[in-house]
Amino acid sequence: MPLATFGTVNLATVLDGHADDAVALVSRGRRTTYAELRRQTGELRHGLAALGVGPGDRVAVLLANNWYFAVGFLAVVGCGAVAVPLNPVSPPHELARQIAAAGARVAIAGPTARAAAHAAGTTLDRAALGVEQLVTVEPTGEDGAVALDDLFTGAQADIVDRAGGDLACLLFTAGTGGAPKPAMLTHGSLLANQAQMQDHPGRAIGPTDVCLAVLPLHHVYGLNVVLLLGLRAGAAVILVERFDPASALETIANHGVTVVAGVPAMWRDWLALPAPPGAFAGVRLALSGAAALGASTAAEYRDRHALTINEGYGLTEASPTVTSSVADGPAPDGSIGVPLPGVELRLVDADGEDALPGDPGEIRVRGANVFAGYWGDDEATRAVLTSDGWLRTGDVAVADDDGWLFIVDRAKDVINVSGFNVYPAEVEDVLRDHRGVAAVAVVGVAHPHSGETVKAYVVAGSRSVEEDELIGWCATRLARYKCPTKVMFVDELPYGLTGKLLRRRLRELQP
Repeated sequence: MPLATFGTVNLATVLDGHADDAVALVSRGRRTTYAELRRQTGELRHGLAALGVGPGDRVAVLLANNWYFAVGFLAVVGCGAVAVPLNPVSPPHELARQIAAAGARVAIAGPTARAAAHAAGTTLDRAALGVEQLVTVEPTGEDGAVALDDLFTGAQADIVDRAGGDLACLLFTAGTGGAPKPAMLTHGSLLANQAQMQDHPGRAIGPTDVCLAVLPLHHVYGLNVVLLLGLRAGAAVILVERFDPASALETIANHGVTVVAGVPAMWRDWLALPAPPGAFAGVRLALSGAAALGASTAAEYRDRHALTINEGYGLTEASPTVTSSVADGPAPDGSIGVPLPGVELRLVDADGEDALPGDPGEIRVRGANVFAGYWGDDEATRAVLTSDGWLRTGDVAVADDDGWLFIVDRAKDVINVSGFNVYPAEVEDVLRDHRGVAAVAVVGVAHPHSGETVKAYVVAGSRSVEEDELIGWCATRLARYKCPTKVMFVDELPYGLTGKLLRRRLRELQP
């Protein structure tokens, strides 16, 4: 039976069973052992329970890649509540919208979120976020806010048993399109995907490994593939709050990093540095996901660093990993690999039949790792989950005669900026709120560094408006990577006979 359907489990138990003196985390130069981390999360569970946080409550986690995130996330799920990790650099306006969508009544925030709020010309408080209770890493002076350190009193609370199908966290994703929706990931689905990754030949992580956690932990890639899987394996996880290519290389060398998971933009940034030939000598497992790496990048790593970068495919709704190209022998360049053990995968053609080798088909996935649906949106859930449990991904791939899979198209309109998804509808909604915009459409266009960037096509309203004004408008309401880098003014937007926006026509317009 799938893990998600039986027994009592809790994602927080990934900390159990490891040597007390083994290093679990390294954050800001400080080492935390597994014994210390178990004690700390137990204390914070007790502190959260004292605030009234219990099973099923949603708690927004607005923290960067540091010790506070790891302890905070594990304590939230450990007391049976549902963690809602959000990008801490997002303006409070965006955070409040996501918090409301998830129904979170408590938020845990750090200095990164406070700095982002200040940059947006506002403050980070309960009113701005729309929560009943705000817990802060640094005291804010706000009446009623709780300092996180005050929740560590020495008393501990046990991990709360949950069913495999109970929610562990809500992560925002666009699904098959539209504005971001909270995807429901369960204790069972996340633990199942960890087991599937560990069972894939050559993919397993062990207690002697050192994992680089530079991918944002509010994203499922950084959360489950790096942090939680590393802790489940008893490895040491090096938490890096901001990616800088040169300092990240130093971290890899100084800490003896053996496992690096990244996105193509990171791997390309490292190639741009005068890195010595042995810069990645200690790395035994290199992973790339979220976008296509590119054959030339893969070849250059083999030539310059004798390093094989293994590509894979996943999505939030699959918790996230579906395929991996890690194998005993070399995988074909550009392949996303083969399905993980325990993951069923079909390529379905336009007639709903299994596609033949070499023919494109939509990727459909089934397994204990598949999510439970979208929070509060049964219609969107039915659109992606079939009655017999198959997840319609909306992505198109082909399989060669040997079973290696290759992505050939993205059926969604999602824009991929340095591995991060940007949803056109969300950006369009923000631009429509500007009085100088009568109509707007957003698309992704090629960018030499980030893969894609956001471009907006605007029909101006009665009030005159300029490009810089609209870009600045977005900057106070959206995370930086979501903001348009180019605005093009047009007389009208192209629509088909059914009234559907023809985004492909926009990409054909001259800049």
